[in-house]
Amino acid sequence: MPQVVFHIVFAMLVAEFIREYIVKNKKKFPIHYVFIAGIAGILPDLDIAAFWILYFFGFTLSEVHRTFTHTLFVPILFALLALISWRFNKRDNTREIGKRHMTLHNIFLMIALGWFIHLVLDATIAGVVRPFYPLLDFAVGLNLINYIPEALRNLFIPSLDAAIFILWLCWMEYRHKLSRVL
Repeated sequence: MPQVVFHIVFAMLVAEFIREYIVKNKKKFPIHYVFIAGIAGILPDLDIAAFWILYFFGFTLSEVHRTFTHTLFVPILFALLALISWRFNKRDNTREIGKRHMTLHNIFLMIALGWFIHLVLDATIAGVVRPFYPLLDFAVGLNLINYIPEALRNLFIPSLDAAIFILWLCWMEYRHKLSRVL
């Protein structure tokens, strides 16, 4: 499974792509949404934190990890919350949260995006996810890591983490002139 850095940075890169090339309006899509998508990209792994407690009650990691938090129901729920809040805000004019021009429906959309990206990464790179758990025990996953020679598998995930982090830093330098801050 991809590590923390990969989940966060990949979700941030996708949100940044949406910000730069689809929305193209930094006032309507502030960088804070990118941050929210990145944080949401790791939220499905909260089940690992739950495992630290459930372990003492006899649960195994496989009984806890990639179950309830790795279903499509969660990103769908946040997308529905975005739709509901958008409809309410549309009626009362769009209310912005704070000084950052952020809206509740876009925050919910970024959480749904980050969460969904996490599921796609887990299902694609290593292992499977059960998108309809607990209703169906159907599992889906490409498990691409199995196509890498066995001797290199332990190096692949950390290398992927490093590569995506370097890509992110290069993007930040190119687009946002990160070196001026440092």
